[in-house]
Amino acid sequence: MNDMSKETSPQNVARNTSGEARLANRIALVAGATRGAGRALAVELGRAGATVYVTGRTTRERASEVGRTTETIEETAELVTAAGGTGIAVPTDHLEEEQVRALVQRIELDRGRLDILVNDLWGGEHLLTTSVFGKKSWETPLADGLRILDLGARSHVITAALALPLLIRSDAPLHVEVTDGTAVSNRRYRENMYYDLAKNAPIRLAFGLGQELAEYGGTAVAVSPGFMRSEQMLAHFGVTEENWRDAIAKEPAFAIAESPSYLARTVTAVAADPNRAERWNGKSTSSGELAKVYGVRDVDGSQPNAWAYFEDVIHNGKEASVEDYR
Repeated sequence: MNDMSKETSPQNVARNTSGEARLANRIALVAGATRGAGRALAVELGRAGATVYVTGRTTRERASEVGRTTETIEETAELVTAAGGTGIAVPTDHLEEEQVRALVQRIELDRGRLDILVNDLWGGEHLLTTSVFGKKSWETPLADGLRILDLGARSHVITAALALPLLIRSDAPLHVEVTDGTAVSNRRYRENMYYDLAKNAPIRLAFGLGQELAEYGGTAVAVSPGFMRSEQMLAHFGVTEENWRDAIAKEPAFAIAESPSYLARTVTAVAADPNRAERWNGKSTSSGELAKVYGVRDVDGSQPNAWAYFEDVIHNGKEASVEDYR
């Protein structure tokens, strides 16, 4: 291995990303950055030196249909700046074409290009327990099912279609689709037809866009967290990030949970990787897989691989400790 290949090895890319402005002068858009993975992704990209436009529907003046007011895009932008980047909050409903056009035009006027596009749009959790999970597709209220497709698939398509003409101006375009599950794990049915479609669509979107971006030296990749301890998930189990292990008594699978920062750190390593197109273009991957490739660890120093745990232990009955997958 020559000196150059040592510098660009996955492990060195991850080390160089930590604490250094490896993405200085890079312009990023994190669509859906109010909370959860989107917020963490914005903050970690900022920590690596990027200018990050953060969007969402919940602001300090108005809440989205999710109904949470404890996290806002303004706060996310402030966290990005505090981490060392430049955070810019732009309230945007990504199902409204004109709002997305205005967002892209603003980035073009401000910066002239876009280097990193992260599609982390969702916001349908409130529909899952009330209208979707535990029900056949024909038992699911049609309006709720179509709303899930809007939130999890149509919003991604609108954003990609309108932002990609600006993204391809970059010398190394990166398009990241965030979803739930990988191409491998999602071969299993995802509880309900509407949810299954919504969470598989970003995987195919990344695959197709990978074909189109290749001639521009670009990369499109679908990424999934494992069992993520988002703000909503913690609230659901009545715990905080400080005492999250107390939820294991209620949900044993919570033992494999990871923080939103885990996915964010791995995606930031991908963004700083000059060989990312060769490694990831058109592919579907997860925080656990990326962490092993880049040597990234979660905030508690662990390296959870939830999808491997679910496949081996939950689905196939392998006798193993959850610690074997952390």
